Amino acid sequence: MKRTELKRTTPLKSGGIQVRARRQKCCAVCRVKFTPVRDFQAVCGEIACALAHAPVNQVRARKALADVERKDIKVRKEKLKGRADHLREAQTAVNEYVRLRDAHLPCISCDSTPNDNDLMTGSRWDAGHYRSVGACPELRFEPLNIHRQCVKCNRNLSGNAVEYRIRLVQRIGAEKVAWIEGPHEARKYTVEEIKAIKAKYRAMTKELKKGQAA
Repeated sequence: MKRTELKRTTPLKSGGIQVRARRQKCCAVCRVKFTPVRDFQAVCGEIACALAHAPVNQVRARKALADVERKDIKVRKEKLKGRADHLREAQTAVNEYVRLRDAHLPCISCDSTPNDNDLMTGSRWDAGHYRSVGACPELRFEPLNIHRQCVKCNRNLSGNAVEYRIRLVQRIGAEKVAWIEGPHEARKYTVEEIKAIKAKYRAMTKELKKGQAA
């Protein structure tokens, strides 16, 4: 007996297996519609909803929420900073680098070596400018113009400039001191330049600390 060949009456569609799009669901907490990315997903992607829906994950969710809030506060604070704030932060970064750079040296003005070991807070050391920021703002971030100086000389003796110069010549040479004392082109730092200076000296301080710890 001759068998009849079976034939498909409708053609196969091209494209292979088609993945069915996920249907939207209502979040079990906030009731907002969302498209789930996993099977059995009951809440939307908001951390607060995950926290409320799954008590077992409360610690992790609270930490994640706190991290988001901290980052948001940091961003907002950064936006509120003025040029003066950025200048102050950059100067702090430069001064910290200078104090660490000169940690093995005595005071630039009086050769004293005060110790901070008995202090709970603060320091007996400053980063003193040879030419002050007010007199020569162009050199406020110049490391040749800034050296570790005891608080007494820097604050009580207004920089003790005469003695500062004597030891500065001995330390960096008369030619460089003459350059510091010479005329300098006026400089108006942009906020981006100030930020770059702050980042540069923070990185240099970090490297110095690594080297000293090794």
